[in-house]
Amino acid sequence: MVIKGRRSVRKVSVIPLLRPFVLVVALLTTPLVPPLQAQEERVLRDILVDSLRSVYDIWEGQVPAVLEEGDVPVDQFAAPAPFGPGEHLEYKVKVGIFNAGDGYMSVLGIEEHEGSPVYRVNLGIKGGIGPARVNDMYQTWFDVTTLQTWRYIRDIDEVGYQSYRHWEFYPEIMRWERIDFDRGGDLGSALPLDEIAFIYFIRTLPLEVGKTYTLNRYFKEEGNPVKVTVLRKDRRETEGVFYNTIVVSPEIQTDGLFGQGGKGEIHFTDDERRIPVYVKSDIPNFPGSLTLHLQSITEGHPLNPVSRLAAKEGRASRGAQTEAPGSGLH
Repeated sequence: MVIKGRRSVRKVSVIPLLRPFVLVVALLTTPLVPPLQAQEERVLRDILVDSLRSVYDIWEGQVPAVLEEGDVPVDQFAAPAPFGPGEHLEYKVKVGIFNAGDGYMSVLGIEEHEGSPVYRVNLGIKGGIGPARVNDMYQTWFDVTTLQTWRYIRDIDEVGYQSYRHWEFYPEIMRWERIDFDRGGDLGSALPLDEIAFIYFIRTLPLEVGKTYTLNRYFKEEGNPVKVTVLRKDRRETEGVFYNTIVVSPEIQTDGLFGQGGKGEIHFTDDERRIPVYVKSDIPNFPGSLTLHLQSITEGHPLNPVSRLAAKEGRASRGAQTEAPGSGLH
């Protein structure tokens, strides 16, 4: 599949990272029986979906190769960004005080669309509570220069529910198309972002405390505008490591964990990396929170030369702090 058309620049939107675990909690109390229409649709699409999955290799090889700096060439046309090929973040997912699974976010590498480089990024979540299991994969291909999405795949495999969605974006005609199903719609932005690319875009923002960013970048019109409010600075501990963080509250104009009825927070590291350390969502009418806790970091290599230099200086600074007596701060 070839994506046509190119480019220009704007701003962003945010995603419910923990959406699958809302279903897990619901399944503990309410059996889910897929509607007949959904079952029929699934049967009709099985052959196509299986062929698409074989192309994109949903679960195999999702941890990026360990890359040395010399393995990742600098790109002077790349947008300033704190992430790059080789970055791999692992998380523990909790529902209240209970462990509910594991998740990760990976910048697998740089691929090409129409002669232009794009990041390929995956977010995976596995786990559940008791018999209620989830095994979900989100994949996005977004532009190295404009950070806009060109392709987005969402593969949901949960007890009682399965869904495969594959979108291609055509901003030159302001349309999105579903490849897995004969369906399309109007783009909500000439520089569209899906839910996953959205998180990476937020990492490129200044994130000034007290400021609210109003962003019209979500690919579906009904999701705009997205509001991202920078609440405060904080200090967060996970796995025995303390991080200075910037706390952000996102709100997207749809239902979901960060929708208008829910409250959420994302704690990004208060340094040049802007790594999501902790994600929390308080669900309406649900006693307790869903949270993601950072377990490990493998840093990547930013493409932009200024971002690459900032990453090198940041690693050197953190290395000096780690060697200092009694230091546990990252």
